[in-house]
Amino acid sequence: MKKNTKPLEAVELIKSKSNFLRGNIANGLKKEITGSLDEEDTQLTKFHGIYQQLDRDSQVARRKLMLEPKYSFMIRARVAGGICSPNQWLVMDDLANQYGNNSIRLTTRQAFQLHGVLKKNLKTAIASINQSLLDTIAACGDVNRNVMCTPNPDTSIAHGAVVDAAHKISQHLTPNTTAYHEIWLDKQKHLSSLDNEPIYGQTYLPRKFKIVLAIPPSNDVDIFAHDLGFIAIIENEKLLGFNVTVGGGMGCTHGDKTTFPLLSQVIGFCYPGQVCDVAEQVVKIQRDFGERSNRKRARFKYTVDSKGIDWFTNELNTRLGCELQDEKPYIFTSRGDQFGWSKNFDGSLNLTLFIENGRITNNDTCQLKTALKEIALLNRGEFRITANQNLILAKLNVEDKNLILEILTKYNVLGNHSKLKDNAMACVAFPTCSLAMAEAERYLPLLLEKIEQLQIKHNIINRAIVTRMTGCPNGCARPFVAEIGFVGKGPGKYNLYLGGSFIGNRLNHLYKENINEQSILNELDIIFKDYGLNALDNEYFGDFVIRKQYVKPITHGSQVHQLQLEIQT
Repeated sequence: MKKNTKPLEAVELIKSKSNFLRGNIANGLKKEITGSLDEEDTQLTKFHGIYQQLDRDSQVARRKLMLEPKYSFMIRARVAGGICSPNQWLVMDDLANQYGNNSIRLTTRQAFQLHGVLKKNLKTAIASINQSLLDTIAACGDVNRNVMCTPNPDTSIAHGAVVDAAHKISQHLTPNTTAYHEIWLDKQKHLSSLDNEPIYGQTYLPRKFKIVLAIPPSNDVDIFAHDLGFIAIIENEKLLGFNVTVGGGMGCTHGDKTTFPLLSQVIGFCYPGQVCDVAEQVVKIQRDFGERSNRKRARFKYTVDSKGIDWFTNELNTRLGCELQDEKPYIFTSRGDQFGWSKNFDGSLNLTLFIENGRITNNDTCQLKTALKEIALLNRGEFRITANQNLILAKLNVEDKNLILEILTKYNVLGNHSKLKDNAMACVAFPTCSLAMAEAERYLPLLLEKIEQLQIKHNIINRAIVTRMTGCPNGCARPFVAEIGFVGKGPGKYNLYLGGSFIGNRLNHLYKENINEQSILNELDIIFKDYGLNALDNEYFGDFVIRKQYVKPITHGSQVHQLQLEIQT
């Protein structure tokens, strides 16, 4: 391996001298004079599942009063495969009431987030999460993060084996350092123990790493948008193994042509017993060859893209000591959640609930948070977070159906929602995300209502369209694989992307840049009119806009942000 002679990124130096992620976090937690941590330690706390944030809504007013920003912290709890028990749900609900902002956020990666936690409450909150047998270690940072998996148990009798693989990968790639237990759980380090990270090394990965498992025909985890993926191959209700995908990722930087979203590629097939070894060796390749001098180019997708898929496959086979087999046939037909009741192979029931942008809270019209707490207190079945920010009440007894419905009805949870909203997602953005350039979670519902009026106008209200919005190009809600994507450029201004596929295996393309709401609605009005009049039977919107050449299909992620005329025909 050629030695890197370019200057390392500052974060690499912070990790190197952190003493395996300890830094000065423990002492910083004791400083009562400020609500923040030292800047270097805020890089390290990410590995512990914590982001320091500030209330950007109050920033100007507090500056005028010569007050420091209103600092707080976001805690992210890992939930491998998105599955938690009723008791674990109750713990998160209680922590949201005590230390958060009275709401729980279900993320696009099937995890929990609590926002607004003060520094003085961090240790207590994290200790409570750990006592519930969840944790926050590696929920953020330059390591493998929460492992995602198709959550719906009615998919197949083999679903349990796929979920089991997700849990094994998550456990296998959890960092080895004891820093987490020392800082947050007050565990004493044994003098005889030596810190080591046999998978990650002392400086861990160059950037975050994301793994997903999908069960065809559902691509509800957006497998092609992630670093490493495993597509389950099931025959006669038996898990044969997985097709392996590598090199996907959404994040990029406005105006930087060296950054772009990419889709992952299938490189072969492995058996169930090989998944942890495959995952480990892929991570080690990124550890050894990933970019550490430019964080904007440090994601695994760029390593695969620059080295080439053939080079990567050969390197992986060499490290595995065997070759992956040829990929097996598979078909994806959807990626949204199927709302309402479904029945499992064992006779138990599931109920998939629509959760707007993943926010579990109470408001004047719907007491969602209270309803779910009351259901959790029944201690029935499981709570399963979907990759589309919705929730499945899973493995319920048939005799519990009426009781569940009674609770949901009492708190006005079972409302009507359109197909557009069913297939929409937004990131958190303002007021807490430091990267946000525009609104997302707070604004998308308002915009969707106006887009729905255009659908009604052109008689396409029953057409499902995958729509995503993010406040910046980091891509947390995976906007670049949406049929309609909105990415924030500034207050009230967005890039409009069109042409992703309904099943998530095609990137979209920049259609209009830096436009406001009225311009967005004007553009969609024109296209929706054409779609309503000229769409083929069962033709998805993303396919239509390509067929009618509103955007052209692209061959590489570097073309996503090029203007229409720049794409080679």
